[in-house]
Amino acid sequence: MSRAPNARTADGAQLSFDELDTPLRDITFVVVDLETTGGSSENDAITEIGAVKVRGGEVIGELGTLIDPGRAIPPYIVEITGITTAMVRDAPRIDAILPAFLEFARGAVLVAHNAGFDVGFLKAAAARQGILWPKFQVLCTVKLARRVLGRDEAPSVKLSALATLFGAETTPTHRALDDAKATVDVLHALIGRVGNQGVHSLPELLDYIPKVSAEQRAKRTLASHLPRSPGVYLFRGPSDEVLYVGTASDLRRRVRTYFTGSETRGRMKEMIALATRIDHVECAHPLEAGVRELRLLRAHVPPYNRRSKYPMRGWWVTLTTEAFPRLSVVRTPTADALGPFRSRTDAADAALTVAEFCGLRTCTTRIGRGQQHGPKCPPREIGGCPAVADDEDGYRVAPDLTRALLRGEEDAPLVRMRAHIEELAAAELFETAARLRDRVAALGLALRRMQRLGSLTAVDELIAAERSPDGGWEFAVIRAGRLAAAGVARPGVPPMPVVEALVASAETVLPDDTPLRGASPEEAGLLVRWLGGDGVRIVRTSHGYSEPARGAGPWEDWCTLARTAGAPTVSVERQHS
Repeated sequence: MSRAPNARTADGAQLSFDELDTPLRDITFVVVDLETTGGSSENDAITEIGAVKVRGGEVIGELGTLIDPGRAIPPYIVEITGITTAMVRDAPRIDAILPAFLEFARGAVLVAHNAGFDVGFLKAAAARQGILWPKFQVLCTVKLARRVLGRDEAPSVKLSALATLFGAETTPTHRALDDAKATVDVLHALIGRVGNQGVHSLPELLDYIPKVSAEQRAKRTLASHLPRSPGVYLFRGPSDEVLYVGTASDLRRRVRTYFTGSETRGRMKEMIALATRIDHVECAHPLEAGVRELRLLRAHVPPYNRRSKYPMRGWWVTLTTEAFPRLSVVRTPTADALGPFRSRTDAADAALTVAEFCGLRTCTTRIGRGQQHGPKCPPREIGGCPAVADDEDGYRVAPDLTRALLRGEEDAPLVRMRAHIEELAAAELFETAARLRDRVAALGLALRRMQRLGSLTAVDELIAAERSPDGGWEFAVIRAGRLAAAGVARPGVPPMPVVEALVASAETVLPDDTPLRGASPEEAGLLVRWLGGDGVRIVRTSHGYSEPARGAGPWEDWCTLARTAGAPTVSVERQHS
């Protein structure tokens, strides 16, 4: 459970992440109660506000006043509260009181009995005045009472019933300050009850309110050894097998949420029931954690992770090594390949599109000089087949053009593809144009991704840095598309000695001759996205880090727009004309 951004200590200072588990005795609560002209926060108005500020069981401030609602108070409300129209005639309006209340409650946790009602009226009043409502943490004593008390002990959780049950010093009277004081006594009694169940901080209290099984909550101790730092966590099962892998910027805080009511996923509850211990890998920064997660997913294939378990599995489109090459869909890529694609069908569609517009043969029979091209070869009007060239040099044109397209050295085939789409549309062959458009868009995005990743993996060593939240630097040493080392320079520490130490201790990477030089597409993709982020700086590289000038980069916007376009709408009359 995350704390509101404006969470503060008693003296108004902003809480740091390390202080978020402050004991309940050190939390400042403002218990508030309202009286109103009715039950609608939009149509009714506040007639009285009462608030009590408490910390450590002691009252440290009170606020209470009648409020002029600007209208007559209905008789049935007068009967309930005893507040008449005459009583509020000379009282201040809510626009004068609300700023004072917000200052009174600043930095505290708001508490109310049926908090949705009271906070709803206060938010509506703030909206009407154009005041931005602070992101208070809110605690409802009705919900807490229903969670703590059994129905045999408390058939009703009305404030009057709970005040009687706990022997509150103040009796509720349907007047705001009296009811707020009674709610304080109820709050303290409820906190005393949950303290016996291991709830000692505000996050624990808020997490306690949703119903969580005792077994799930008991396993919270599995996270007690985890540090408050970035890293990767691994849930392990009865046979020490890895059940689930995840990342966090604060390991202890993230893992503890699995044992609270904030975890509602059925699969995760099943996983937690099996878990016997939690391992972790502490990381220098979130980028390293993301990379470690991908590697651990690949190594362990945990059953409760749904994605990224097979980063090297996929289909590739590659040129064959025949005398007159064609495109083939394979599992293992060669130097000139495009991928990986999730399905063989996607890869085959990309291969067909490239073959059509680069002039590659698609027939599987070997073609010699002087032979006619087969029925599976692309027609001449969209590129022709090199099998009908006059000399063997002509047979080399299509494979060379294909290699240039894949490497980003030539975008002429993409130009021809888009021109042909426009020709089909001009001829009112809209469905054919749409099908080709979708194929070209998928191909263009695949080329774009491959060329972006290839640009990084082509660099033997790249060192980059990003400012950390505390003002220091976070470093990554990337070798051939792999994270070889990660570290940080704290504020005030000279960064370059840290860089040199990281380079000296970095992992040795031995690239191969595949398109990404052996790097995982997912890891390289994560690194590329990080490098493209705001504020990331390149410290130095062994080679220039750049993308091909005639690659698919300039086509990305067109391809993305084309992928979002719907199927063409063609009238029945046009279809049959």
